[in-house]
Amino acid sequence: MSAPFPHLSQPLELGFTTLPNRVVMGSMHTGLEDRARDTGRLAEYFAERARGGTGLIITGGYSPNRTGWLLPFGSSLTTEREARTHRRITAAVHEAGGRIALQILHAGRYAYHPLSVSASPVKSPITPFRPRALSARGIRGTIADYARCAALAQQAGYDGVEIMGSEGYLINQFLTARTNRRRDEWGGSWANRMRLPVEIVRRVRAAVGSDFIVVYRLSLLDLVPGGQSWDEVVELALAVQEAGATLINSGIGWHEARVPTIVTSVPRAAFTDLTGKLRPHLDIPVIASNRINMPDVAEGVLARGEADLVSLARPLLADPEWVAKSTEGRADEINTCIACNQACLDHVFRHRTATCLVNPRAAHETQLVIRPAPAPRRIAVVGAGPAGLAAATTLARRGHAVTVFESAEEIGGQFNLAKRVPGKEEFHETIRYFSRQLDLLGVTLRLGHRADVAALTGFDEVLLATGVAPRVPAIHGISHPSVLSYVEVLRGARVGRRVAVIGAGGIGFDVCEFLTSTDSSALDVGQWRAEWGVADPETARGGVDGVPTAVSPSPRAVYLIQRKTSKMGAGLGKTSGWVHRTTLRNKQVEMITGATYHRIDDEGLHLGVGAENRVLAVDNIVVCAGQEPLRELAEGLRAAGARTHLVGGADVAAELDAKRAIDQATRLAITL
Repeated sequence: MSAPFPHLSQPLELGFTTLPNRVVMGSMHTGLEDRARDTGRLAEYFAERARGGTGLIITGGYSPNRTGWLLPFGSSLTTEREARTHRRITAAVHEAGGRIALQILHAGRYAYHPLSVSASPVKSPITPFRPRALSARGIRGTIADYARCAALAQQAGYDGVEIMGSEGYLINQFLTARTNRRRDEWGGSWANRMRLPVEIVRRVRAAVGSDFIVVYRLSLLDLVPGGQSWDEVVELALAVQEAGATLINSGIGWHEARVPTIVTSVPRAAFTDLTGKLRPHLDIPVIASNRINMPDVAEGVLARGEADLVSLARPLLADPEWVAKSTEGRADEINTCIACNQACLDHVFRHRTATCLVNPRAAHETQLVIRPAPAPRRIAVVGAGPAGLAAATTLARRGHAVTVFESAEEIGGQFNLAKRVPGKEEFHETIRYFSRQLDLLGVTLRLGHRADVAALTGFDEVLLATGVAPRVPAIHGISHPSVLSYVEVLRGARVGRRVAVIGAGGIGFDVCEFLTSTDSSALDVGQWRAEWGVADPETARGGVDGVPTAVSPSPRAVYLIQRKTSKMGAGLGKTSGWVHRTTLRNKQVEMITGATYHRIDDEGLHLGVGAENRVLAVDNIVVCAGQEPLRELAEGLRAAGARTHLVGGADVAAELDAKRAIDQATRLAITL
């Protein structure tokens, strides 16, 4: 039988070694890199992905010296002692049949410490420290540090290194005039600005010899004003190839860019055409990246000739067996990355260990071990939302006999609302994954069945994952016919042309995006680029030209209102909140903070805003004012002597927190 994804599963010959397939696990900092005590956890994290078939794994970033730390005393590889510690990682990966490269990353002005350095003393907008400009001697020393780091990685047993030259870190800072204002041999002309990465690659190759993978991460699209031109990108790629790179990986956007590149609203494979544009210029393989989360997407990139390999980072957090499932014809079993960033990047930027919303075992493999139950039991799970599904599948994997009761006619719970929000179509994939797992694991599923105490008392354990109900705020006139709940709206209730949304948490933002969208389907790449002002890098430096975005006008006038005086969406994710705020501003949503709700009547919504009274003459008021837990079965079950557990929203109703719900349910299921 032919392979289901023949391009994806094809080996790649590099001359001195062969990669077994075309999948690279892209670098992603988890936080486990920063402390030697976490080396065992990190080794198992990578080994599980190697066992899952990943062709080449790239670690999170390690600094070649202390000025390059991301955080004080952060991850680095500078001594033979550290190299010996890394042998635990490389041995685990090799024992699992994998290959692994260490990423060398110098943070430059993105460092969160006062020792930071850069090409020039230009402060980053995302860090509090102004960097010191490296002297010419300091630059030469940094190049030597990269070479030493690569040699230590080789000594530690790594199969290669990746030199991080994108995302706005030190090397990028030397490449663009916006951050490189030098007038010596390392600045000024393009030839001088590109000297640093070329010299680093040349010295690294000299340090490690010919039979060692050297990946260069090249910024194809800076997405910042004054970024690299396309001609410069191509010239640098050719120079890096000549200097000794084995592979060129693609990087998209600086961290300070105001264009989203990896959140769920970004179309799949939104930037792979740029890798395809670069590839014909080179003789070495190139790697495509960003928003490639399913094998059909990856196969399409390779089949179209846009790249030789594909890089997946978060998708391999979500499912360490992604490659095996793809190549074995089990793509429908993949736990898909939904690009929410809530447990991975948002954790990293808050200095917490990265994990995954849909797979809380990620980076916790040594702690959340799914072992066979010593005494299998009959367990009922009431509710087939994210918490209930996570609990049921984990319990079934351990050998318990699980029955799921769901009052609705479909599984998914609140994810069935989320998937209707423009830009959150990926939530379909999580429901598909759990549906397939229920079948494979033999879980008994009773849809359209509202369980009662009598039906549940025969089970050894009962997990109540019954979710939440929208909270009804105490506003005079809240029962007016114009008032709708967010559930009614997302399920298709008729909504007028002028709408007020009460509550500016995550649900309020989702409802506003739903109401202001002209198309509930995922945007195509061209339309998405037009809305965010992404230009052809051949005509606009960095891929941004300053032209106002071509935003489709909203079909409604929408007001988003909150009682708090704090910034709108203050509780949204660190890496995605700004995207949601920008989207609503572009749709002309009026955001009102510090509101007092007086009443609702035929005139509309009566508000107090500071000393001013306002009447919003709207057709509908949509309430997104929180939730109340649904747990009415708990008391009766406990009175009947049933061992009862609350998980997800039934335990704590808090902004439909799927991350907490899935994590809590998984952890509980591992202990029963």
